[in-house]
Amino acid sequence: MSADSHPTLPPVRLHSDAELARDALGAPLFARAVRLARWAGPDTRVGVGGELATDQLPEAAAVLGLDAADADSRGYASQAWRVAVDTGLVDVTEPEDDGGEGDEERFGTAAPGEDLALVTSGAPGDVLDLWLAALDTVLADAAVPDLDHLVDALDAGGEIDFDRLDWNPGREADLLDGVLANLYLLTVTEGGAADDPVPLPVLAASMVVPDGMGEPTDAVLEQVSDAMMRLDDQFRQLEPIGLVEFRPVDEELMAEGDDPLEPETASAADDEDVSRYGMVRLTPLGLYGIRARMLEAGVDAPAVGELAEKGADALLDAVSFYSEHAAQAEIEQWLAGRELPAAAAELLAAARGDDEGGPLRRLRCQQALAPAGPEAEPAVRSVLDDPELGGLARVWLAERGVSDVPAPDPEMVFWLTVDTIAAQLAADGETEELPLLMESLTAHHARFFEEVWRVEHPATAYVLEAMGRLHPDKKAAKEARKAAFKTRSRRPA
Repeated sequence: MSADSHPTLPPVRLHSDAELARDALGAPLFARAVRLARWAGPDTRVGVGGELATDQLPEAAAVLGLDAADADSRGYASQAWRVAVDTGLVDVTEPEDDGGEGDEERFGTAAPGEDLALVTSGAPGDVLDLWLAALDTVLADAAVPDLDHLVDALDAGGEIDFDRLDWNPGREADLLDGVLANLYLLTVTEGGAADDPVPLPVLAASMVVPDGMGEPTDAVLEQVSDAMMRLDDQFRQLEPIGLVEFRPVDEELMAEGDDPLEPETASAADDEDVSRYGMVRLTPLGLYGIRARMLEAGVDAPAVGELAEKGADALLDAVSFYSEHAAQAEIEQWLAGRELPAAAAELLAAARGDDEGGPLRRLRCQQALAPAGPEAEPAVRSVLDDPELGGLARVWLAERGVSDVPAPDPEMVFWLTVDTIAAQLAADGETEELPLLMESLTAHHARFFEEVWRVEHPATAYVLEAMGRLHPDKKAAKEARKAAFKTRSRRPA
């Protein structure tokens, strides 16, 4: 399998479904939607879109423990009702069309929906499905321009001029999805569930500043500032559903009359507490939610632990493209449910192969077996004569002080050296540490480059060419280049 077919996102560490379901039930907006669903009954009146009748909003706000006379409280009640309807927590019967006769306003009815029972009697996955539906509603609302922009776009007749508004619902939704995808990537790149929040200017810049741009231009800084303020508004809306923890932009910065990152104030971001410019972090529930949306969109977004029931071949194939830290976490979960002797044998069998991914599979196999105790020794000893695994087995046994390990023949030593360097190149590329590894692996063999070019390993030429570039000893590097030429000449590229 080629690298292109593997996921480009690092694996995420997710909480258990039970923990996530508890978080979902505790999200303020979802909890309000549940309370209103339980309140709905024969006296509940709804309009043509299923919205609560205006004169019922104060009662709904009171049910939520909010100030019924406060306009914001009535707004919270209206939003929670919409979430309840959209998620199926409430069933509504919209008013029938009276054919346009009469001036009396007509209302439909509402009642608790069948899905409301899932909140208390359903499995954690049922609760999470309801929460995901609620998230869809909130995200759709967050993609709508704020009230000030809508007012600015009203024409003389009081209708919204969408051309003047320059609002494309699909585009806005895609932009918000892109922001959340970037936030997800910034989170999982830090090991699966980073605790550190992301500064809002950083997130805004990730959406605006072109790749490869050095010092941003004044125009780009203004775009970052505009994006930042739009994100500030959107994350305020997304926090109540439990998607993010958010510290808004400091209102004192707004009161000063300057946009936070306009050119004349941009340097302030370097000198002042960056948290004043807004900080956001995906919650564990938010990580689950964004990953679920990515999976629905066809994005390969792996999660630590999802390989636990698969075979060792699938495990090594997948973790070969994880970071070392993420690979270790996945391997530990895979081993946790298995008897070590059988697991070690399965890992060793899956590590074989002369394909391009073989070296990295063997490196991850070695990583998986590193903490193993004496229970793994029989499986390791069984591959001592294997041309591909014999070197790995000897290293494992020697590290545990086993005294009766047979010495490897020179061919195995050379083969293991090539395999080890090929694995490091595949895992991390040409790192600063790699030349030192090359030097240590070749230092004890006076005729190393005179012999290694004959090694029957598919990566021999590739490794020798890398050593020719990176080996810290100039003489050795020259010998490596000559050896690479011999290998290329001996067999087709």
